[in-house]
Amino acid sequence: MISLGIEGTAWNLSVGIVNDQKILSHQQHPYQPSDGGIHPREASQHHSDKIAKIIKKTVSNANIQPQQIDLISFSLGPGMGPCLRVIATAARALTLTLEKPLVGVNHCIAHIESGKWSTGLDDPIILYVSGANSQVLGYKSKRYRVFGETLDIGLGNALDKFARKLNLNHPGGPKIEKLAKKGEKLIELPYSVKGMDFSFSGLVTAAEKKLQRGEKKEDICYSLQEYSFSMLTEVAERALAHSGKKELLLCGGVGKNQRLKQMLKEMSLEYQIKFGYPKKELMGDNGAMIAHTAIKMYESGIEHSPGIEVKTDYRTDEVEVKWRE
Repeated sequence: MISLGIEGTAWNLSVGIVNDQKILSHQQHPYQPSDGGIHPREASQHHSDKIAKIIKKTVSNANIQPQQIDLISFSLGPGMGPCLRVIATAARALTLTLEKPLVGVNHCIAHIESGKWSTGLDDPIILYVSGANSQVLGYKSKRYRVFGETLDIGLGNALDKFARKLNLNHPGGPKIEKLAKKGEKLIELPYSVKGMDFSFSGLVTAAEKKLQRGEKKEDICYSLQEYSFSMLTEVAERALAHSGKKELLLCGGVGKNQRLKQMLKEMSLEYQIKFGYPKKELMGDNGAMIAHTAIKMYESGIEHSPGIEVKTDYRTDEVEVKWRE
């Protein structure tokens, strides 16, 4: 089966085409704000302007004809409403024009399923960290259950927020990572773990105060990473101990960070846990993950009408995972 997936929940517009075995083509065109963070109206206008061209390029690079596509899919949510509506409209147009079935995919579950596909992990604890989402999950009884999650903002948004204080353009996470590698001093910051949940807003506020007091930005970035990543590693470790699972999957755009990978790898080695993460192109938001997850959903009997509405607050644990035994 050949599936085309459209992703555009926030700043990154992407289209992917996959079959049951591999990615056939994957293209993206991220929205880059001139200053500050993501502006939903501007991002949606960017997606609207670029989406037709990206779809055509993805199909061309896959060396297939449009009629060879068996399934159309798109991110149903969660995400920014204006952006979601643009990609939903494009997916509806394709499914009606090509007379192909349509599947709306939960964005977070697509990260998980593409991560499993890429790594070969079977039943892992999942640490999912992206701009707006930060969760620790595990599968049980037809749901990806949330063991712990952020109580305020996602880690990616937290890093972006502090990056703006440093006058760094979006996305801020990779720039924070680069500065952190030059840090030499661990500065005391709040460590906010509450049971299985965690919080990042106070951490960022404290980092901003340290900046105002003259601490070196490299040291603050280093400390910001050390504290936030340690919090995530602690909760992931506790989830592994509680569940008895022997695998750990890291997914989401923040998972590209090398220091976060190192912390999780060291913890996994200590407890003899199999640790994995997707290749770089599947780590951030991408259309291939949507297309892959849609195949699993469709083969389990899930199909949506063109009139399906987007869900800006679509939680991971809302979805019945019919495609898993």
